Amino acid sequence: MSAIYDSETPEHVRVDAFTGGDVPVAVYGLGKMGLPLAAVYADVCSNVTGVDVDPDVVDAVQAGECPVSGEPGLPALVEETVEEETLRATTDIDAAAADARIHVAIVPTLVDERNNPDLSILQHLLEKVGPGLDAGDTVFIESTVPPGSCRDELLPVLEATSGLTRGEFGLAFCPERTSSGRAIEDITQSYPKVVGGIDPASTEAARIVYEQLNQRGVIPVDNATTAETVKITEGVYRDVNIALANELAALADPLPVDFNEVADAANTIPFINVHQPGAGVGGHCIPYYPYFLINWLDTEFPLLQTARDVNDSMPDFTVDALHSQFEAIGRSLDDARVLVLGVAYRGNVAETRAAPAKPILERLSREAGELFVTDPVIDDLSAFSGTEIELSEIETEQFDAVVLVTHHEEFDSIAWDSFDPLVVVNGRPSAMINSTKHRVYTIGSGLQSRGEL
Repeated sequence: MSAIYDSETPEHVRVDAFTGGDVPVAVYGLGKMGLPLAAVYADVCSNVTGVDVDPDVVDAVQAGECPVSGEPGLPALVEETVEEETLRATTDIDAAAADARIHVAIVPTLVDERNNPDLSILQHLLEKVGPGLDAGDTVFIESTVPPGSCRDELLPVLEATSGLTRGEFGLAFCPERTSSGRAIEDITQSYPKVVGGIDPASTEAARIVYEQLNQRGVIPVDNATTAETVKITEGVYRDVNIALANELAALADPLPVDFNEVADAANTIPFINVHQPGAGVGGHCIPYYPYFLINWLDTEFPLLQTARDVNDSMPDFTVDALHSQFEAIGRSLDDARVLVLGVAYRGNVAETRAAPAKPILERLSREAGELFVTDPVIDDLSAFSGTEIELSEIETEQFDAVVLVTHHEEFDSIAWDSFDPLVVVNGRPSAMINSTKHRVYTIGSGLQSRGEL
């Protein structure tokens, strides 16, 4: 079996070995980002084992089925690569690690209850991978980690468990730069891959591999810590930008001015990119990555903490807006029937991690008369407050208010005129409420319609 981490072997020989299937690859983690990555690897190198702790996920992949929804092209690619026997799946980490020469880790890295970075899942994985490492193997970390983690946290784990030392195997940070709903496109062609190794040979190995996967090429940076910081910077940029939009969204009330119109106009200058305000920030990235700096390094990050505070306040802002609209018509929320649309953190994505709908629903469960909730892309709503109702049934019910938290495409077909006059708080400016009979308040735009109430 050929090794990619071998600077004495000509590059073209290593490329041919990789693309010819002579370099077995193990991708650890077959979730929303991991399965698309494993399928793309399999499509390019024809020799991939996907590893996951969930036997249901493994069984589905082995059957050529796609357990990840909402990813264009992924079901077909999984089916094709499994049928061609270029992709297989297993729960046996030890066996996969012993067979592979390239090891790709793409497992969750979150924060604990005190917002301290939690690398335990990744560290435990590498403790299992280490004994299977051979000299010349390469480990690619795609999971987001705090700066310095590869050098100070992960390399020692691999050395201790493999019996190898730095220089006998490669380790590079190669951050995933993908969004749910467009994973394959992002992996293969949306923008270049960033890679940085713990030594030049690791960086070179990562560059060689990812240039075969990504049509836009690779950006090799100086070292793994630089690559780690690139990924964190991308995340905190978005968090700060959204916080700016959320803070300025309040201009809609006192001026009044439609801040969403302001942002659209401002964004016509190429170097301006103001994001949209909304009911809150969720997902497995943006709410967590600022703490990979704030609670990891012995440095003050007042701007990042302020941005987190602003974005964490938006669920309360949303409920407060509902109260204000009821007060404006001389009514109280405590005897109102309220429907919340969407618990997923993002439109058309079946993911609820850190979703702003959760605190919104928890507060409304205490302050509204009756509370109902629907989400067409989430199968199980048991973790959320409120009585579950199917989207197909909402137009047969009568409500006093609707709060749109997440904009799914399915909500565009709601026949708003079928309801008696409502108070509507629209937490996603991308969603249009096509009715003038309702009192509609949109975050960032203010009161858009006084309706018939």
